[in-house]
Amino acid sequence: MNLQQIVAQKHQSPGGEMLLVRNTDILSTMVRIPIVVIGLVLVALSAPIQQSFGSSRTLDFTIYPDGSTHVFYELDVDPLKLEIMVELFGEMIENITITDEDGFLLSNEINHNSVVIETFGASHISIDYDTQDLVSKTGKIWAFAIDAPVQYSLLTPKDSVIVEMGNFPLSMQVDNQQSYLTFPPGQTNISYYISTLASAQSVQPIQEDSTAGNSLILYIGGIAAVAIAAAIVIIKRKSSRIEPSVTIQKDEQPKPQSLDPEAIFKVKQDLREDDKEIINFISANGGQAYESELRKKFLQPRTTMWRAVKRLER
Repeated sequence: MNLQQIVAQKHQSPGGEMLLVRNTDILSTMVRIPIVVIGLVLVALSAPIQQSFGSSRTLDFTIYPDGSTHVFYELDVDPLKLEIMVELFGEMIENITITDEDGFLLSNEINHNSVVIETFGASHISIDYDTQDLVSKTGKIWAFAIDAPVQYSLLTPKDSVIVEMGNFPLSMQVDNQQSYLTFPPGQTNISYYISTLASAQSVQPIQEDSTAGNSLILYIGGIAAVAIAAAIVIIKRKSSRIEPSVTIQKDEQPKPQSLDPEAIFKVKQDLREDDKEIINFISANGGQAYESELRKKFLQPRTTMWRAVKRLER
């Protein structure tokens, strides 16, 4: 910064030389120096905030039927920095997990809607957490509101019907009665409701299959009863003259036990809805499924599905 040149004049005096300086130049210099210092401080303070938003890589939101939202956030950081501050979406933060590129947990401290993370030389950070602050409900209508600084994706609950969107998505896919949308940076408001018609239609075939199965069991049981009765009559006729009648009792064979998801749900009543859907899919798939099949079926990120599998293994 160029400062105004100070004009000085020299005057001869009997005792030597004397330097005279204008008062206006001194005041101008004193005013400009604090302005420069304040500007440098503002630039230094704005650098961490730009770092926390400008290095983001992935931002995913998954809305559950109960209105809670799971947030998955990936960002690149400077490995030379000891810690970094990241702004979170919502103030009620639950089940937060922060890991580096090797999957190691990182120490963190949450303060309202921000978290300070000790990076320990990490260059890539993944953040997983749940929050109740992004979705509200009025009557039967649910409303999701977010103001994201980067592009993000959104997965709506199963059987949800979108009735209003405040911003047009970049892309939209529908799979397994769930909408997967991608939005540009900025503010977005989405209103939706949970349809009960699709749930009723999915329950009806199960009831019909159960009725058909019961009819088949009754039919087989009737044939077996007739055969047993005929055998008893024949034996009685042969041994009525020589031996007393013999009563034949049929021992009921124990029915083979099969893996029933409903039995698992009764034992583990604290399972989440998405975990129940994973168990039902594995049971329908013959009792086994690859993790890649689960991610493709439920449109979940790799880290989220890995956590769900580990949670079910426990």
